[in-house]
Amino acid sequence: MYIDIVPNRNSPPAILLRESIREGQKIKKHTIANLSKWKSVRIEALRCLLRGDFDGVTSAETVSGKIFGTLFVLKEFSNRLGITKALGNTKYSKLALFLILARIANQGSRLAAIRWAKNHAVAEVLGLEDFDEDDLYKTLDWIAEKQDKIEDKSFKEYLKKRAVPLSLVLYDVTSSYFEGEKNELAAFGHNRDKKGGKKQIVIGLLTATDGEPLSVKVFKGNTSDPATIEEQIETTKNRFGIREVVFVGDRGMVKAKGRTLLSNNGFKYISALTNPEIRKLLKKEVIQLGLFDETLHEVECEGERLILRCNPHEKRKEEYRREDKIKRLEDYVKKRNLFVANSQKAKPDSGLKKYLEWVKKHKISSFVNLFLKEREIIIEIDLEAKADNALLDGCYVLRSNASKEMLTQDIHDRYMDLQNVERDFRTMKTQFLEIRPIFVRKAGRTKGHVFITMLALKIVREMRKLLKEEFGTINSDKGAINLEEVLEALSRLNFTHTKLGNHTLTQIPNPDLYQTQILNSLQIRWPATKKFAKKM
Repeated sequence: MYIDIVPNRNSPPAILLRESIREGQKIKKHTIANLSKWKSVRIEALRCLLRGDFDGVTSAETVSGKIFGTLFVLKEFSNRLGITKALGNTKYSKLALFLILARIANQGSRLAAIRWAKNHAVAEVLGLEDFDEDDLYKTLDWIAEKQDKIEDKSFKEYLKKRAVPLSLVLYDVTSSYFEGEKNELAAFGHNRDKKGGKKQIVIGLLTATDGEPLSVKVFKGNTSDPATIEEQIETTKNRFGIREVVFVGDRGMVKAKGRTLLSNNGFKYISALTNPEIRKLLKKEVIQLGLFDETLHEVECEGERLILRCNPHEKRKEEYRREDKIKRLEDYVKKRNLFVANSQKAKPDSGLKKYLEWVKKHKISSFVNLFLKEREIIIEIDLEAKADNALLDGCYVLRSNASKEMLTQDIHDRYMDLQNVERDFRTMKTQFLEIRPIFVRKAGRTKGHVFITMLALKIVREMRKLLKEEFGTINSDKGAINLEEVLEALSRLNFTHTKLGNHTLTQIPNPDLYQTQILNSLQIRWPATKKFAKKM
C-alpha cells in the first residue's frame, strides 16, 4: 500500500490510499480509501508507517526543541509592515532582520544575540544557518550603508496605507550617553539624560503625525538641536519627495536659524516660544495675560501666528511642585538647625552652603533666600518674586507660519503630537528596546545600531496598538496584557521532537487558550500543525 496524490485541476489534489494489483500482464491501482479530508500530520504519519519507518519501535521519546513562536510572530509583523521587503533577500538582509527581532525580544550586545539565537528557530523562521558575532558587526556596517534605500522603501510602503498624502512631519532630538570613551561619534554636549561627565551621541527622529518612524539620524554628541534640522530637510524634500510640508519641532530645536532654513526650503513650521520669549512679548504688550486660559487664542505678530493657552491641570501641578519644594526645604532646614543647636562642633556655614545649592538645583532661588542668623539658617521668601515666578504656570505659546487654511486647533493638536515622539524615544532608550548600552565604537556601526532600533520600534508600536485595541491599557484595565507578557507567552511555543526508531517527528504545537487570545488580538494566523519524519 502507498499514498498517492492525484492532481485535480483547479481544486485541491486528491490524497488516496492505494495498492497495486496485477491482472495478467497489467498492474492496476486499487483505491482503498480517500484521505483528502485527513489532517496533514495524520497522512504523514501513515506514510512513515507504510514505509516501515516504525518497524521494531516499541516506545517513543519526546524532547523539547527550539522556541518557534517568538520569531514567527515578530517576522509576521516585519512582513506586514514592509520591513522584510525593504531589507531584501540577501544574507545580510536576513541577519539585519534577525538583529531587529532580537532587539525586541532580547536587548543587549551582538554576543548576547548569538547566545539567544541558540534557543530559537532562527534557521526555520528566518532561513539563517550558522553565523557569529563578526557576521553581526558586518551587518551593522551593511545596514548603515543601505539605510537611505531601506528608509525610502519603507516610506513607500507606509504611503500605500495612507488615505491622503503626507504633508506634515514631526521631528524631535534626544541624546544617549556612553559608559566608555572610544566611540567615534561620542562627544560631550547638552546631556538630556542628566548624566554629567559622560560622552554622548545625538539622535534625531523624523515621524509622521501618527507617530510612524520615517527616518533616524545620528550626530556627534556636541551637535546642537537646530544644527540637526538641515539633514532632515534634505530627507523630507529630496528623498521622500514631500514638497508641501509643515515641520513640527519643539522650542529648543526650531530656533531662528532652523526657522530660516525651513522657510528658505519652502516649508512651514510649528514650534513654541520659550518662557523668556513669552515674557518679552508681554512686556511689549503684543500679548496679554488675559488671553491665557483653557480656550485657544490666536494673535498675529511679524508674519507668525501665535497660539496662546493655559492648561489648568499643568498650572495646578506646577503650583503643587513649588509649594512642595518650599515645604521640603523648610523640613530640611528645621532638622539642620536642630542638629546645630545640639552640637557645638557643627559648622553652620556647611549647612548653609548645602541648602543654597539645593535651592539653586531645584530652581527656586529667584524667590527664596537663605542666610545665617547667629548659628541658625533663616529662610526668606520674596512673595512678589514668587508671584512673578508663578506668572506663566501652565501657560504656553505656539508659533507657526502655516497659512490660514490650517485651523488654530489643528496647529495646537499637531504640536501636542510631539509627545508621541518623546514617548517613542523613551521606548528606544530606556524602556523596552534599550538602545543603551551601546557596545560599538565605529561611527557606521553606531548608526546601524540606532537604525536597527528604529525599525524594531515600528514593530513594537504596531503590536502595542493592536494589544491596546483588544485589551486596553493597565491604567484602564488591570487585566490588560503588555508586550513583555506577550513575548513570554510566545516563548512557550517551541518545537517538540519525538524519536521513533531511526526517525524523528518534529511538531509545531497548537497554542493554548491564552496564547490563542494573544494571536487573535495580533491578527496572526498560526500555521497548521505539521509532523514530518527525518533521519537522526
